[in-house]
Amino acid sequence: MQLRTVLHRRFRDESGTEFIYLANSAAILALDEPTAAVVDAFVTEDGVDSEPWLKEQAKPSASELTLNDLIDLGAIRPVDETPAPRADLPPMPFPLATLVLNVTNKCNLSCTYCYEYGEDKLFDESTAGKALMDEKTARDSIDFLMRSSGDRPQVSITFFGGETLLNFEAIKTAVLYAEEQGAQNAKRVHYSLTTNATLLTDDIVDFLTTHRFGITVSIDGDKDEQDRHRSYKSGKGSYEVMEPRIKNLIKKNKERNGRPIGARVTVTAGATPVVDTYRYLAGELGFDEVGFAPVTAGLGRDYALGEQGYERLLHEFGVLGEEYVEAAGRGESHGFSNLGDLVRELHQGVNKAHPCGAGLGLVGVSTEGEIGLCHRFVESKSHSIGTVQEGLDEKARAEFLAQAHIDKKTDCAQCFARPLCAGGCYHEAHVRYGKATAANLHYCDWIRGFIDLGLKSYGRIQATNPAFLARFDQ
Repeated sequence: MQLRTVLHRRFRDESGTEFIYLANSAAILALDEPTAAVVDAFVTEDGVDSEPWLKEQAKPSASELTLNDLIDLGAIRPVDETPAPRADLPPMPFPLATLVLNVTNKCNLSCTYCYEYGEDKLFDESTAGKALMDEKTARDSIDFLMRSSGDRPQVSITFFGGETLLNFEAIKTAVLYAEEQGAQNAKRVHYSLTTNATLLTDDIVDFLTTHRFGITVSIDGDKDEQDRHRSYKSGKGSYEVMEPRIKNLIKKNKERNGRPIGARVTVTAGATPVVDTYRYLAGELGFDEVGFAPVTAGLGRDYALGEQGYERLLHEFGVLGEEYVEAAGRGESHGFSNLGDLVRELHQGVNKAHPCGAGLGLVGVSTEGEIGLCHRFVESKSHSIGTVQEGLDEKARAEFLAQAHIDKKTDCAQCFARPLCAGGCYHEAHVRYGKATAANLHYCDWIRGFIDLGLKSYGRIQATNPAFLARFDQ
């Protein structure tokens, strides 16, 4: 029988232990020397005839046993094997888990790189909907979530904008109504919110912490870094307004034992090294978690990350990754959320058919109640999949998800990172290629490099303190 290894990635931990990550199953296997030797023998495109190979081995019985184990584990398979069919979609209509309410399409800042209101916006402001979501639409959205979440015992509502807090009244209305409807429908409702922090008054902080919001603050670093791109329309920087409000939020949240508060950093060309930004945001300002996202930008934008920018970012992630692994070895948490999320997915064996939950378990809602794939596609008429009043357009939803499936992205077929990437962000693809279902080929090397970092970090944690990973078991 002609056999060969499946698509995989090999890596080692600091002790020299070798692992293999299987792209077909997202499984991670430790390899001892005899097992690694068998894998080496079958790393060939045309395959190897197993019977002659076994006869050549010094210990045929042991080699056959190891080979059969690898076959059973899916690491080595027949060359002519037809892959098992994979369903294009889960049973539809798939129940929603998260609703992102864009409660306003306006913002009090004028960030240079903003994907929603900057050069790469998806909608024409002259035809945009209401500036603020009204209370009726907020309640209609909650009713829609209750109807569309099936038997899920827990659902989530994320509030977004524009600057979300420009419409705090709609947030209050939605939360109070969701708690009432959640009780009637036997569902626990979780809340989260993204804000630029400029409008965080004491009353708002009290409401958010009382209702245990998960809060993400959009901030790019210290005063110089923040004010470089994130300013008011007048040109005045936003840092001096944000800083005392962020500290007040974090202080009160800790006093109430609230959920972690995160910082979300947009990384642009020429940005301060992420290591310095992380230490400032986590150390000086006190954020529990800090995540970094390369800027979403069309070709030719002067703030876009070029190839060298992505290489630099990967190197800096490696430095933070080292700190994360060292903390894990001591059994301590580390707030580098990019790597934390990746290690969790590796530990749980995540194997994605779609890059995220957009259009599947998550949808976005515009100020007028139009449903988009996610918050980034709200008010993009070409990506509408219904309204909260009339419900989801299940045909449009299913057609998009079928086209966005990883098996339809031929560029991804031979990439070991596909179980975790699945082609990348729909919005990023739309901005770069004009097609939301396209693979994000411009950052393939970056994604593979980051997943390599995650695999090596995972292997080292397994070697030094595997008990740390128990936090990801559920």
